[in-house]
Amino acid sequence: MSRRSPATDLALIAVFAALIAAVTVFVPGFNVAGSTVPITLQTLVIGLTGLVLGPWRGFLATLLYLVIGFAGLPVFAQGAAGLSVLRRGSAGYLLSFPIYALVVGALAYAYLRRGRAGNPVRAAIALVLAGIIGSILIVHPMGIVGMDMNIANMSFGAAVKADRLYWPGDLVKTVVAALVALAVHRAFPWLSLGRSSVSVTNR
Repeated sequence: MSRRSPATDLALIAVFAALIAAVTVFVPGFNVAGSTVPITLQTLVIGLTGLVLGPWRGFLATLLYLVIGFAGLPVFAQGAAGLSVLRRGSAGYLLSFPIYALVVGALAYAYLRRGRAGNPVRAAIALVLAGIIGSILIVHPMGIVGMDMNIANMSFGAAVKADRLYWPGDLVKTVVAALVALAVHRAFPWLSLGRSSVSVTNR
């Protein structure tokens, strides 16, 4: 029987929004030479959110995190808060996060709901690929546009060059997120299931 319920979904959304905020606040980011946006663990924990919660819960958890930050709580990198962050070079990356969680979660759940998590190697590869595809299609393009629009005197080409600095770290973070998510799904297989037949007949 599935343990999925609206209350469980809401609790998971709140917990993962808090997790994103906690990791961002308590694990400081850093800049490397040539970077304009600090390197943080945000993409790791947001990728993990999508991989564990699936598309819509992952989207809502990440959106809740952004709403809390835009409302004024200092949950963004380096203690930033408020709508003023949208004038920074990191704006594109921030705005990409809910869409990233949605895409990664959709790809991961499409695989997991076919009952293929039993083969850990193939499942890990599938989840890593989901994270990589999300990065290629969503995070990095939006991050490049954000840097190009928000940082004075940075051309589109320069933004592309700056974005390349984040790829090696993102690959490592994607692998870590996939391995953790796979362990979670193997321990709690009901996470990726839809509503149970019991919950449907009792409505």
